[in-house]
Amino acid sequence: MKDIRKILERHPANPIIDPEDFPGVRQMYNPSPVKFGDEIILLVSAQRYSEPGGETRVARSKDGINFTVEDKPFINLDKTIYPYNIINTHVIDNRVTKIDDTYYILTPLSANGFGGPSTILGKTTDFENYELIDVIALPQNRGISLFPEKINGKYYRLDRPGAGDGNRFGPIWLSSSPDLIHWGQFRPVVQPFALWNWSKLGPTPPIKTDAGWLVIIHGVSDPCDGPHYSIGAVLLDLEDPCKMIGKTMSTLLYPQMDYETRGIVDNVVFPCGAIPFYEKDELHLYYGAADTRICLATGSLSEIVEACQKGL
Repeated sequence: MKDIRKILERHPANPIIDPEDFPGVRQMYNPSPVKFGDEIILLVSAQRYSEPGGETRVARSKDGINFTVEDKPFINLDKTIYPYNIINTHVIDNRVTKIDDTYYILTPLSANGFGGPSTILGKTTDFENYELIDVIALPQNRGISLFPEKINGKYYRLDRPGAGDGNRFGPIWLSSSPDLIHWGQFRPVVQPFALWNWSKLGPTPPIKTDAGWLVIIHGVSDPCDGPHYSIGAVLLDLEDPCKMIGKTMSTLLYPQMDYETRGIVDNVVFPCGAIPFYEKDELHLYYGAADTRICLATGSLSEIVEACQKGL
């Protein structure tokens, strides 16, 4: 049996974004990656020492390794979120999906006194201007991830309800919408299925392949020394994404290197998305390490799909 833990290789430049390089910054972690023209864009979760919460920044790169991180927040909390009484200083852990020429951004955050986290939907076409669309999920629902195209005339997304406030066994659900705002037809899709995700799991934006929708997921186990966050994958049917047709029983990536096992939160590798390079049969996985810094791992896209199909 092939060891799927060898498919992804960590980049030798890791960590590719380190808060030690930015005065006054405590954390830069959990990036959401997309291709934007000839650039790779990361929406980065960041936190300053001088402020109690987190913010989203834009990081840009031509080669996907050397990034320039903007020093201002991309999502302006006061001007965009306040009208909905959702006032929270943590605008982090975004998921970005390109549909046609628009980049849709899903951001989990809480309404003070109303429970949380819920999820807001916004959009951009240039990663300079952010437009709020609406609040599209009730608490507890974070990690919502959009499919990059309609399926049978509907928009689809993966939800992660529950798993908040100490609730364990957070599963992944599916829902659909005619307009990206009104959602329904909720269906359970993935529940914890292996030792590395037995506590809870969560999705990232699905990647279309000939074999099915590849979804990179995080999974949480809870050994004696505290939670461990690892990365794996599931495969969903192209025409009926409610059907899971494959999964990795082993991890693709687990906390192993010092920059993953030691940080603000120890023992964490956390994805918010990945970029496929179909012509090279490569997947570029940008991930947060120890809720502190940002790293890159790359490997064969087809081998990850095969690992899901074979349940390796």
